[in-house]
Amino acid sequence: MIRRVENTSQEQLNKIKNVIGEAFVTNELFHNWGSVEERYEDVKKYMSLYVDCVYQAGELYANEDMTGFIGLEDSANAPKMPQIKMLCKMLTSIRFSKLRSLIEFAKQIDGSNKRYAKERHIDALMVCVDKEHQGKGIASELVTFAKRMSDDLDIPLLFDTDMKEYSDMYQHFGCELYNTVTADNGVTRYSLCYRK
Repeated sequence: MIRRVENTSQEQLNKIKNVIGEAFVTNELFHNWGSVEERYEDVKKYMSLYVDCVYQAGELYANEDMTGFIGLEDSANAPKMPQIKMLCKMLTSIRFSKLRSLIEFAKQIDGSNKRYAKERHIDALMVCVDKEHQGKGIASELVTFAKRMSDDLDIPLLFDTDMKEYSDMYQHFGCELYNTVTADNGVTRYSLCYRK
C-alpha cells in the first residue's frame, strides 16, 4: 500500500534523502557534473534539497516499508513556497558552475512535455526504489498508485526521464512515449504520458 509521507522524524527523512540521493547519482540529468565519483556529493546535496521540497509540498509518497518513493504533483495545486526555499538553499550549497550547467540543460529540454503540460495533469516528480529492493515489483506498485490517482482525477500523468531504461519501464507500465529531445551534451529527455 502506498501512502503520503508526512509527520515523519528528521532521522527518517534523512534516510529517505539518502536512498533517493544514492539512486540519482548515476542519473543522466547530472551528466555535465562529471563522472559519478566527481558528482557524487553535489548530487546527494541537490537531491536532499529536492526531497525536502517535495516532502514540504505534501507530494512525497512511499510504500509501507519505505523502500520505494514517488513524488506526485497536481499541476493545479502545486505549492510555490517549497520550490522557492529549495532554490535559495541550492544557491548557497551547490557550486554555481554546476547549477549553471543544469540550467543550460533545462533550457534545451524545456517544453519537451508541452503536448500535455498545458492542461491540468499530474507530474511524476521522481520514482525511486532502494537499490537493495529493486526487481521486487515496487516500481510497478508506485506507478500503479500514480495511475489510479490520474484515473480518479481524470487527468493525464506525465513522466519525464533522462534514462532510456526508465522510459522503457514506463512504457511497459502502459505509458506512451510521445516525445524525445536530445541536448547538446548528448543526454536525451524522454517524455511519457499515461491517460485512462
